[in-house]
Amino acid sequence: MSTEGTSRVLTTHKLLEMKERGEKIAMLTAYDYTSAKIVDAAGIDIILVGDSAANVMAGHETTLPITLDQMIYHAQSVMRAVKNPLVVVDLPFGTYQGNSKEALHSAVRIMKESEADAVKLEGGVEIMESIQRILSAGIPIMGHLGLTPQSIHKFGTYAVRAREKAEAEKLVADAHALEDAGCFALVLEKIPALLAKQITEELRIPVIGIGAGRYCDGQVLVMHDMLGLNNKFSPRFLRRYANLYDCYLNAFKNYVSDVKSCDFPNESEQY
Repeated sequence: MSTEGTSRVLTTHKLLEMKERGEKIAMLTAYDYTSAKIVDAAGIDIILVGDSAANVMAGHETTLPITLDQMIYHAQSVMRAVKNPLVVVDLPFGTYQGNSKEALHSAVRIMKESEADAVKLEGGVEIMESIQRILSAGIPIMGHLGLTPQSIHKFGTYAVRAREKAEAEKLVADAHALEDAGCFALVLEKIPALLAKQITEELRIPVIGIGAGRYCDGQVLVMHDMLGLNNKFSPRFLRRYANLYDCYLNAFKNYVSDVKSCDFPNESEQY
């Protein structure tokens, strides 16, 4: 595990500089040592240890079941692998909403036990007390607005958010509030591209989009989705860069076949 913290190439300050010079920011999820090492080698700017681990690693339908201990485990695994990118860890559902003291305790545990660089919280002014308390301890925060998966039971759908004027106006106000509070960056999920463009242009901090169009300062995807491992998930915003589902499946089938037929191991594969 890294013990040098800010010795990595990407820092929150360097992300601000990237926005100022118009350099796009590439962000991707990772949840384990092996994949994080490959993502790091690819030159990614930010690794998100996302609560999407609840879906892609544990098979839950929503992100709600994952625990703080589980998030710390995934973050520790990632931190042992990385040298260059900034590592941001999601605070899971129930660890910061409505109780700012618990929010601080949760964030401190992540920072101390994983040695990650920052935490990410979903929500705007309704969680401002928690945001302010965490920031007061010197812990960097990435905000998250638009479709917030931890609130899926409130929304009742994963449809695009902020199409209506009132919700769009609240989202813009929340974005400014998060910046004013001291968040170093903001994720916008599944909102109209022109609204994301407006927010990106109005804010000084970097804005990272997922399903928020091309005008954001950067983009983030879930690794399993963009690799085609999650072959049943195909929203409009997702570009698949590989089809690893079929690759894995064929490899496993070939292994089974070779074992059954006594082809594996052969003479050269034994001692």
